[in-house]
Amino acid sequence: MSQPSTPAPGASRPADPRPGGGSGSPWAAGGTVFAGVLLFVDGVLGVLKGIAGIASNDVYTRINDYVFKFSVTSWGWIHLVLGVILILVGWGILSGAAWARAAGVVLASLNLIANFMWLPYTPVWAIVTIAIDVFVIWALCTDRSNPRDQVRRS
Repeated sequence: MSQPSTPAPGASRPADPRPGGGSGSPWAAGGTVFAGVLLFVDGVLGVLKGIAGIASNDVYTRINDYVFKFSVTSWGWIHLVLGVILILVGWGILSGAAWARAAGVVLASLNLIANFMWLPYTPVWAIVTIAIDVFVIWALCTDRSNPRDQVRRS
């Protein structure tokens, strides 16, 4: 049996593969940029969803007996406000702001919950938005790279 060799003093060691020890997965790092784009696009779609709900009450299906029943105008305002904030956070992620990654996770979670409650009104659109939010949360939570390092390299 051979003994594991210890590196000589001054020799470099391979990168630590444990969480927080290395730069993270390249998939997650690329996913972070894509998550920023998705948050931005999701915000624009939320603004459009909100404007449609505010402008006309007959755009979306009316639900009679639903636990999370709000007026369509109320839902429109919810989506409009969330959409504007998602656009700002998506832009922040794309520009490399450190605050934007944590805010992106929180806002994607809130958007996911809002769209779950919105399911009976537009099921396909809500499910697509939920899937986008799940990917955004995954990408922002698994990327271990330091955003300041990416800005310095540019």
